[in-house]
Amino acid sequence: MTTKMRSEIAEQPAALRATIDALLPRTAEVQALARDTRQTLFVARGTSDNAAVYGRYLIEARAGRLSALGAPSIATTYRRKLDLEGVLAVGLSQSGRTEEIVETIEWAKACGAKTVAITNGGEDSPLAQVADLALCTLAGEEKAVPATKTYTTQLAALAVLALGLGADVDPDDLRRVPDAVEKLISDPGDLQAVVDGLADKPGVVVSGRGLAFSTALELALKLKEACYLHAMGLSYADLLHGPIAVVDEDTPAILVAAGEGPTLAGTIALAQRVTGAGASAFGVGGGTELAAASTAALNGPDLPEWVAPLGLIVPGQLLTEALARRLGIDPDAPRGLNKVTQTD
Repeated sequence: MTTKMRSEIAEQPAALRATIDALLPRTAEVQALARDTRQTLFVARGTSDNAAVYGRYLIEARAGRLSALGAPSIATTYRRKLDLEGVLAVGLSQSGRTEEIVETIEWAKACGAKTVAITNGGEDSPLAQVADLALCTLAGEEKAVPATKTYTTQLAALAVLALGLGADVDPDDLRRVPDAVEKLISDPGDLQAVVDGLADKPGVVVSGRGLAFSTALELALKLKEACYLHAMGLSYADLLHGPIAVVDEDTPAILVAAGEGPTLAGTIALAQRVTGAGASAFGVGGGTELAAASTAALNGPDLPEWVAPLGLIVPGQLLTEALARRLGIDPDAPRGLNKVTQTD
């Protein structure tokens, strides 16, 4: 039986095409709203927070604008007013109904920020209604609890946001994403070997750096929630500062990288270090060099680094779904989870 998660993974090329076609013409609206701002503050939880990590790296690295991940608790628990003049606050919620995120965007506006909503919940969702500008993704209804198409379309909306903020990138690269994702779905690489390598392991370290860091965090989250693995998502810079000690024959590493960019060489060196120590290293992306340095590898997208994360997560999604089934777990409905999570 095909799971809902697997079906929704397959829907991503169409969801991305629809979202990109709808949002790319709106970069001028982003530019106009952000004209008097200097910094970007992201507000999110869970998978949306991992998407925000991509937004932060992209906007800092390619638009030259200081960005940060906000702590919703400052607004909702500590109820502390901050000076947010000159800040563009971006709230991300797939449903647009996460009360904590809606409340935090209301708080940011009251503190002087300009506000943007990124949501799959539509223009009438609470988050879209409260924000100055709503960038609504067009992923359609997502029934599986683990987010797939709503996550990748969030990344597409963040790419549009970066373009509106002046990122020095080619918009045509974004238009290439749906075809690249379609190719990965049909040919994810050595999926069975990676499933076999993780099937009897209690945990795994997932690592990437820079723009690929968001993918490492998101893949680790997926493996936790759908496969019940003790999965740790880390920047490889942080991994080398001590946690690499946990990588051994019982705890393999999944290493994620775009096929180009300044973090690729370090990812390849890390794969060589892991395998040299007798542990398994499974590559995701990184081209032929990372594949050659790895125990087994999943393919990455043929895309420039700035949009590579929109494709890099796809083989990880396929891995998660296949591994969950191998372990006898229903990936559509992991234990203890609901589609919309509310926090106080």
